[in-house]
Amino acid sequence: MIEPKAGTYARQILERLLIDLSFNSSRLEGNTYSLLDTAQLVRAGQQAEGKDIKETQMILNHKAAIEYLVEQAEQISFNLHTLRNLHALLSENLLGDPADSGRLRVGAVGVLGTAYRPMEVPSLIEECFRQFLYTAQEIQDPFEQAFFALVHIPYLQPFIDVNKRTSRLAANIPFIRENLCPISFAGVPGDAYTDGILAIYELNRIELLRDVFIWAYERSCKEYQVVQQALGEPDPFRLRYREILRQAVQQIVKEAMSPPQAQELLQRFANGVAQDDRIRFYAVVQTELNGLHEGNIVRYRLSEGEWRAWRIRWDLDAQGPNPLAHQPHGEGQV
Repeated sequence: MIEPKAGTYARQILERLLIDLSFNSSRLEGNTYSLLDTAQLVRAGQQAEGKDIKETQMILNHKAAIEYLVEQAEQISFNLHTLRNLHALLSENLLGDPADSGRLRVGAVGVLGTAYRPMEVPSLIEECFRQFLYTAQEIQDPFEQAFFALVHIPYLQPFIDVNKRTSRLAANIPFIRENLCPISFAGVPGDAYTDGILAIYELNRIELLRDVFIWAYERSCKEYQVVQQALGEPDPFRLRYREILRQAVQQIVKEAMSPPQAQELLQRFANGVAQDDRIRFYAVVQTELNGLHEGNIVRYRLSEGEWRAWRIRWDLDAQGPNPLAHQPHGEGQV
C-alpha cells in the first residue's frame, strides 16, 4: 500500500480548513468577521463592509499561513525556518515595524490582562526559543507536540506580537505532516481559551488549556469526518500523479492556453506518466480544468484574474472539437 504524502488529508479539506481555521483563530483574537464574511473573503477576496482593515488583513494572513503549511507539508517542522516564516505570514502588514515579521523579539513586551512579564534579554529569548524547537522536535506523539506548541509559544512570547496566532497554526504542523485531522478551534469559547492561557501565564498550570485543546480537537474530528465522508476515498491515481497533474493544470491556466495549446503541453507532460496511465491522465486533467472555479483555484496557486483570463480564452474555442478528448499516438478516446 502506498503511504500518502504528508499533507494529503489537509489538501482534501483545504477549502473548508482555510475558512474554518482563519475564522476561528481570528475570532479568538477579537476579530468580528462572521463565518460567512470570512468565507467570501477567503474564496473571492471580497472584503466585508464596515470592518476594520486590520481584521481583513488578519484573515488574509491566516489564509496565506495555512496554505504555506499545507503546500510545504513535507518540509515543515519545528525549526527556525518554519516558525519564523509562519509568523511572518501571520503578521504581514500588522506590525509597527515590518522587519519584526519573522524576527525574534529584541525588546520587552507586556501581556494585556496579566501581570506576567516575558523575559526581555534577546540572547535568552533566542536560546529559549531554540530549546523549545529542539524539545518539540524530540516529541514523537503528534498530539503532545501540538499541545506543547500551543502552550510554550504564548508563554515565551518569542515575537513582538502575533504569538498566540502562531501557536494555534504551529499546533497543526504535526497533524498536517502526519495526515491527521487538523484542529480548527471551531466553537471554542473565547473566554475559555483566554482563561487557559492566563492560567499558564499566572500559575504555570496547563489543565484548563489542555481541556480546551482536547474538546476542540474532538470537535474538529467530528466536523472533518463528515467532510471526508462526503469526499469519498482518495483516488490512488490522483495521489500517484498529484504533482504532475498540478503542474499541468497550473501551466495551462497561467498561460491562458487554448485546447490545442493544452494538448501540445500535455503530450510533453505525459512523458512522465506510465504508458498504461496516459489515457486516464488526459481525462483527469480535463476533469480538473472543467471543475475550476473561484472557490478552488487556490489548489493550483492561481489568482482569480489568471483563472478568468484562461476561462475566456478556453470558452472562445469551446465550439470546436476538444483536442483533449482525443489522445495522441493512437492511445484512444477518453
